[in-house]
Amino acid sequence: MIVPLSVGPGTLESTMTEDLSPAERYAAARRRAAEQATALASFREMYDFGLDPFQIEACQALEAGKGVLVAAPTGSGKTIVGEFAVHLALRQGKKCFYTTPIKALSNQKYADLCRRYGTAKVGLLTGDNSVNSDAPVVVMTTEVLRNMLYAGSQTLLGLGYVVMDEVHYLSDRFRGAVWEEVIIHLPESVTLVSLSATVSNAEEFGDWLDTVRGDTEVIVSEHRPVPLFQHVLAGRRMYDLFEEGEGHKKAVNPDLVRLARMEATRPSYQDRRRGRAMREADRERERRQRSRVWTPGRPEVIERLDSEGLLPAITFIFSRAACEAAVQQCLYAGLRLNDEEAREQVRALVEERTAHIASEDLHVLGYYEWLEGLERGIAAHHAGMLPTFKEVVEELFVRGLVKAVFATETLALGINMPARSVVLEKLVKWNGEQHADITPGEYTQLTGRAGRRGIDVEGHAVVLWQGGMSPEHLAGLAGTRTYPLRSSFKPSYNMAVNLVEQFGRHRSRELLETSFAQFQADKSVVGISRQVQRNEEGLAGYKASMTCHLGDFEEYARLRRELKDRETELARQGVAQRRAEATVALERLKPGDVIHVPTGKYAGLALVLDPGLPAGRSNGHRGFDHHDGPRPLVLTAERQVKRLATMDFPVPVEPLDRMRIPKSFNPRSPQSRRDLASALRTKAGHIPPERARKKRSQAADDREIARLRTALRAHPCHGCDEREDHARWAERYHRLLRDTSQLERRIEGRTNTIARTFDRIVALLTELDYLRGDEVTEHGRRLARLYGELDLLASECLRERVWEGLSPAELAACASALVYEARVGDDAMAPKLPSGKGKAALGEMVRIWGRLDALEEDFRISQTEGVGQREPDLGFAWAAYMWASGKGLDEVLREAEMPAGDFVRWCKQLIDVLGQISAAAPTEDSTVAKAARKAVDQLLRGVVAYSSVG
Repeated sequence: MIVPLSVGPGTLESTMTEDLSPAERYAAARRRAAEQATALASFREMYDFGLDPFQIEACQALEAGKGVLVAAPTGSGKTIVGEFAVHLALRQGKKCFYTTPIKALSNQKYADLCRRYGTAKVGLLTGDNSVNSDAPVVVMTTEVLRNMLYAGSQTLLGLGYVVMDEVHYLSDRFRGAVWEEVIIHLPESVTLVSLSATVSNAEEFGDWLDTVRGDTEVIVSEHRPVPLFQHVLAGRRMYDLFEEGEGHKKAVNPDLVRLARMEATRPSYQDRRRGRAMREADRERERRQRSRVWTPGRPEVIERLDSEGLLPAITFIFSRAACEAAVQQCLYAGLRLNDEEAREQVRALVEERTAHIASEDLHVLGYYEWLEGLERGIAAHHAGMLPTFKEVVEELFVRGLVKAVFATETLALGINMPARSVVLEKLVKWNGEQHADITPGEYTQLTGRAGRRGIDVEGHAVVLWQGGMSPEHLAGLAGTRTYPLRSSFKPSYNMAVNLVEQFGRHRSRELLETSFAQFQADKSVVGISRQVQRNEEGLAGYKASMTCHLGDFEEYARLRRELKDRETELARQGVAQRRAEATVALERLKPGDVIHVPTGKYAGLALVLDPGLPAGRSNGHRGFDHHDGPRPLVLTAERQVKRLATMDFPVPVEPLDRMRIPKSFNPRSPQSRRDLASALRTKAGHIPPERARKKRSQAADDREIARLRTALRAHPCHGCDEREDHARWAERYHRLLRDTSQLERRIEGRTNTIARTFDRIVALLTELDYLRGDEVTEHGRRLARLYGELDLLASECLRERVWEGLSPAELAACASALVYEARVGDDAMAPKLPSGKGKAALGEMVRIWGRLDALEEDFRISQTEGVGQREPDLGFAWAAYMWASGKGLDEVLREAEMPAGDFVRWCKQLIDVLGQISAAAPTEDSTVAKAARKAVDQLLRGVVAYSSVG
């Protein structure tokens, strides 16, 4: 690792000072003394490696009292800046909150800071853990800090610094708003440290931070401390993705381009079946090519990486089941990456970490199969695994005792598990709605795990060859090192009542207009506003050019435009009327009618085989338009059987004659078609088609057109010699005016969008008596304690006493509908529900949601915009009821058909929401608070109760 010369004193520096004059040496000594007195100097002594220039720059800005935004690649050491904020807080006697997006990261950072500063100085606050929360340094999830800010927690007293790790999470459409809420509502005295992945609009984000938080330094580093090399593994050969061009310019490896071209031009199986003979030499060449190019199997990839010294490796597979299958495939292939000593170390650590899990549960969790993989140095890592199992995999991987991990993309989200190599099986993943290409940002995040600082000289990203792969597309993903940060901020019901309670409606509206979402929207308006200004200048020029000395040409142009619009409208009505008449005529056709098709590819004589009326047509009750009108099936005189459309009949069609269709007629039989077509020509070939009589134009009798023509002829400008020149300028003026009006509407649509959404939410909450002007009612104060997607539904259930008298297990089942969301679409089968009061309460919750959904529609609050209440999902109710009723893990998982990790995660979210319900429920004349607390106790057992901290 190369350390910049500016970092730390050295012999070179002392040699250089000898060449200075006495005055210069004195000044240098003063500077060194000043540096030694800084907090940064004492901080640097805590590390056995030198800091990078971007880290030094960020730390110096922090010590100067500025906020910082640090955008740097994964693995570059951004967290050093966050740790310096901790160091400054302790040195100054202030508090520092270190926030992370996920609990696993909070646990990891808590452990790191405890090792450095001791457990007495460091606390932890997550949804299900509270350890030493009054410590000067507290690690927490971002939601916890948001809730503290709204609640006005005493813990905020003395807060000097807040570190927001992985701040680019504010792009997350489900949780991103929380980051903006925290940034906006933190007291002005707090210095903010924002740590982000490399994003392309860091300066824009920094400008916003500067606006809402004060002086903020933006430090962007594109440098990876461990260089990353990109490869494609095809068959037995590992290709470099890039080859060095002139001036270090990277070009796509021509061997890969040839490989893709060769595969694209390879004769297909269908080609060979059609009898395209291949010469023996061509067949031999194809056999050789096929033997060189294939997608290697998973065990084969691991063996290849092992032989080339590229382990440990993380293979990203975008499927939980495929991750587990990959481990099994490696076991069946006999892969062993650990020696006997490593196997013993693995077994000892695993037994220690899982000692708390009951032996009967270990069988259910697939413990012994999992342990066999770990002993061989192979593991899976995904959200469906038990948290304990995931943590063990992470620890063993960092220790080098697990060398091959098959993981879903969730591992890429900040967990400290760097590897020497990263493998991507495919460049396509399921995004919840469809299979889509991964984005450059996702590719950067995944491959950023490759290369361990201080261990590896270089990192390697390997993409497996897939049929139809485009090397140029892959190069585009690998070459785009950054992606834009887009705000996902939207006001919620809980946010609205909390803001109004603290600041009143007017000030709340102003605060929301300072969000990054509105900042980005306003910035996009700037370009449109400039275009409007240019258009207005153009309008002034056009207006001058169309000026007529005889009169007001703008008025004359308006008359011409009105006349043209009226003529166009009448022509359109005429077309629509003729089409309607043609449709009615088609509806009257019967099998056996001989008609003349007026236009189209099949114009000419035809026999109606089937009138082709739309399904559901009866007694003339259903209207038709161009798209759903009759589509008659006809036999043409040229023996073709075709289904025609209404566009083939621009005018009404009348039968020329009738003829019988033989019962034996088969439209698929060429002979049948030939015989019937011959009979058709004989029967009606001599009958000329009836010519459509031209009707008198509507415009000829239209009074409005007559009035406008009279007004035009009477206008003074009508006699101008330059009338047509003026008219051309007037047409340009009108067109530009129309474009300018559209731009102004776009500006209006983007300006104050967040505030307008807030206004609609406030109006709905006022309708439901949660707000009365700037006053928050008792119901509103209850809502202020309920966080989550279905905050308003939970509040309404408490208000209407839906959960009164429920047992703890029944309440757990009901509350589960507030947090659970199935990973896949709606199943055909209805979910199993507890009987009795629990089932009735769940039904009542769905009814209340229906009422709220209708109310949201009235107030134009749309779920598609990320605002509003989704339908409660009852899919976890039975599992929650069983677990809270004391059933065993084996029975619950079998009934729920759910992986253990998912079950634990939903239980922990359920425990969190039950805690909120307990705090928000009425204390008098209510059983809900007590039942919620008891439900938490009954859920918090076995695998759910285990915590890696505290």
